[in-house]
Amino acid sequence: MANWSPSPIWPQTPRRRRGIWNYPRPHRTGLRAWVPSWRVVVGTILTGMSLVVGVFTAGWIGWSVPDEREGVGSEATTVYYANNQVMGRFAAVDRTIRSLDEMPPYVGQAVLASEDQNFRNHLGVDPLGMLRALVSNVTGGARQGGSTLTQQYVENTYFEPGQTSYTDKLRELVLAVKVDQDKTKDEILEGYVNSIYLGRGAYGFEAAAKAYFDKPAAELTVSETAMLVGIIPSPSYWDPRFGEESRAVAEQKWARVLRNMAEQGVITQEERSSATFPELVEYKPVSRAGQVGYLLEEVRKELADEAGLDEEDLMNNGYEIHTTINPKWQKAAVAAANTIPYKGEGAASKRLGVSIVSVDPKDGAIRALYGGKDYEENQYNAATIGKAQGGSTFKPFTLIGALEDGHELNEYYTGNSPMQIPGWTETPGGPEVELTNFGPEGSGGESFGDIDLIDATANSVNTVYAQLNVEIGPEKSQDVAIRAGIPEDSTNAELSNVLGTSTVRAVDLAGAYATFAAQGTRSETHIVTSVQNGEEVPYKWEGVPQKGAIDPEVMAKATYAMQQVVEKGSGTPALELLAPDGNPRPVAGKTGSTNGNKSAWFAGYTPQIATVVGLYQETAKGGQDSITPFGQWAGGSLTGGTWPVWAWTEYMKTVTEGMDVQKFPEYEAPVPPTPTPEATPTIEPEDKVVVPANLRGQPVAGVLAALANLGLNPVLVEVDNDQPPGTVLSVQNEGQEVDRGSDIQVEVSKGPAQPETVQVPGGLIGGDENNARGMIQGAGLEPVVERQPSEEYDEGVVMDISPGEGSEVQPGSQVRVLVSSGSGGIFPPDDGPTGGNGNGNGNGNGNGNDSP
Repeated sequence: MANWSPSPIWPQTPRRRRGIWNYPRPHRTGLRAWVPSWRVVVGTILTGMSLVVGVFTAGWIGWSVPDEREGVGSEATTVYYANNQVMGRFAAVDRTIRSLDEMPPYVGQAVLASEDQNFRNHLGVDPLGMLRALVSNVTGGARQGGSTLTQQYVENTYFEPGQTSYTDKLRELVLAVKVDQDKTKDEILEGYVNSIYLGRGAYGFEAAAKAYFDKPAAELTVSETAMLVGIIPSPSYWDPRFGEESRAVAEQKWARVLRNMAEQGVITQEERSSATFPELVEYKPVSRAGQVGYLLEEVRKELADEAGLDEEDLMNNGYEIHTTINPKWQKAAVAAANTIPYKGEGAASKRLGVSIVSVDPKDGAIRALYGGKDYEENQYNAATIGKAQGGSTFKPFTLIGALEDGHELNEYYTGNSPMQIPGWTETPGGPEVELTNFGPEGSGGESFGDIDLIDATANSVNTVYAQLNVEIGPEKSQDVAIRAGIPEDSTNAELSNVLGTSTVRAVDLAGAYATFAAQGTRSETHIVTSVQNGEEVPYKWEGVPQKGAIDPEVMAKATYAMQQVVEKGSGTPALELLAPDGNPRPVAGKTGSTNGNKSAWFAGYTPQIATVVGLYQETAKGGQDSITPFGQWAGGSLTGGTWPVWAWTEYMKTVTEGMDVQKFPEYEAPVPPTPTPEATPTIEPEDKVVVPANLRGQPVAGVLAALANLGLNPVLVEVDNDQPPGTVLSVQNEGQEVDRGSDIQVEVSKGPAQPETVQVPGGLIGGDENNARGMIQGAGLEPVVERQPSEEYDEGVVMDISPGEGSEVQPGSQVRVLVSSGSGGIFPPDDGPTGGNGNGNGNGNGNGNDSP
């Protein structure tokens, strides 16, 4: 082979081997050496497009539209008081779903004008909008998001919070296109306005309209709608309640929405110019603190028992539940219970169970129900779960049984104490034992001599009622109790049932006394009147009163006897329940106490309402202990004639304010027959009695009863004094012998003049929220808690009080307690808004300009 040699014509240069990186490009100089060729550019674009199409196609094939995530379709159930004020809610989330037709048309139009103006035209995603947002964000313009309203709907409906990876975003794009094909535009828009988070715990415009403006979405104005739409990107920061800076941002966004609506022709320029920023209602987060939790729990239990609706139904189905509770009466019950001191000298035990229950005699509706101080601290309801011995509140059942068997109120019995009663045994078939009346410990009880059933009822004479129960049989007493409304498991057929040895719930005792107030017609107690779900009514109370559970004529006699408890017995404080003409309202009732003072009751009624007030005290191990005397009764003993009847009276003063005065059925008291040796072979009353000399300083109820038991006529005189109200200051002729039937003047303290105002407690700012609640409630005021982010205060710490600490306010006034919800700013962090939907895009006007 010939040797090769370079051509003499073309100079030869070595050829460079090309690698992957072929820069600078050969045969190019300067900047051109570094610019890719058109082949490279086109190839790169085509490769990228192929990759995107391939990935999208794979996603389209692999990702189907899933089921809505749990809770998306749930609606809050709202519970209402009897006057249609909101009591509280059962809610997985606070949402009430409304169709677009149920809202003003400008609600949907405002959302589109602000969030996605091209919504009606794109296929679920908007590439131009995404590109526009990218350019604006990269070049430092107004920050925007590229998500369409459909994408936001997909994220809210099918994704769990926090799913923000690149794979999630790609899946969101694919699902947005699929959803746009499966649903109409109006279906997507309707789903969006019902699922979007708008702050204050509210999901959707119906819940938000109530949270911000206390009205349904159907009544939203254009201005109110624009405010809600404006804060969509970050409602947890732009709610105006968070301060001036938040309000300024909210007003800016509000103005932007109005401008977009005007540019879209939704409103006129004149409407835009004349619009004013709306007034917001005070935010009151739904809570189960205080009484609301107890009431909602009773609603839940009743609907589970009566309607078969479980808690999941209530949490998700968006019912409207109407109850029987009167909010004014409930507040009065709280005020009465709050008079018990739990701190300082004469404090009550922390284990004291307090119950106040009012039942409407005409239908059994529970109008007030107090069973504890704060549901969040203690879920045990003393009125509906707690039980205590009924004591002498059970004597009327025996009285009614005796009247049904032909006995009359003017019959005489021996009321001495102690006394061995033929046939009286503690257990069936056991030996006969002595029985005593109530009296100071170690005294053997008070003896009354011969006494008729009227006075035996007024003075709650155990020995008389024991004889009566032996005569009629304990089964009769039990039967009457059950017919009146006491559950069978709260009664027994033993002779001691007349003394209330069985334990009973306050709510059941109130129901039985409501039967008394209805003169023998019994109605089942209930707290729910109806459950509505739109036009459907899944449940409605349809209880029928049971007439003649007790014969009305018998009941009239028993009511007369129980009126004497108030007029001259241990229930005399209830005489302060006055009618508009200044005379006492008709009141009948019965005090109840037990051995060892383990429970204390007053069960009383007017023709229109029956109310029971009860006390019992638990031991550390869950048993029952003697009630620790408190307040003005510290140092003595707690009986039904002390705090229970006093609290009953104070509560009923509020309840009966403005109420018509009705009378009990006419009943003429029988003339007592002249006792004969055969009928009453006991002590003849003497003409002279000695006025006790040790009555000063004692509670007035016991003093009046003691004087009445001696056959004297106490005349009450109230005077201003530093002693606690109801304390006896002096007794006329004390220690002296007087004629039986004499008037005896009893001077009683009215207590120091009541201040017209109370003082907001001090030392609350910087302290714990729960402590502030308790101190404010203890001062007779109503705490209203608001929460606000703070860098300075830890979560749960009180930042401010309004009116300020030490301010003089009217009793019962509301005190605003501003509590830190932890650290937080006005504007969301750079990686997206927090607490909202995270997808507000700001691209609605086509250029991302956020100026008004």
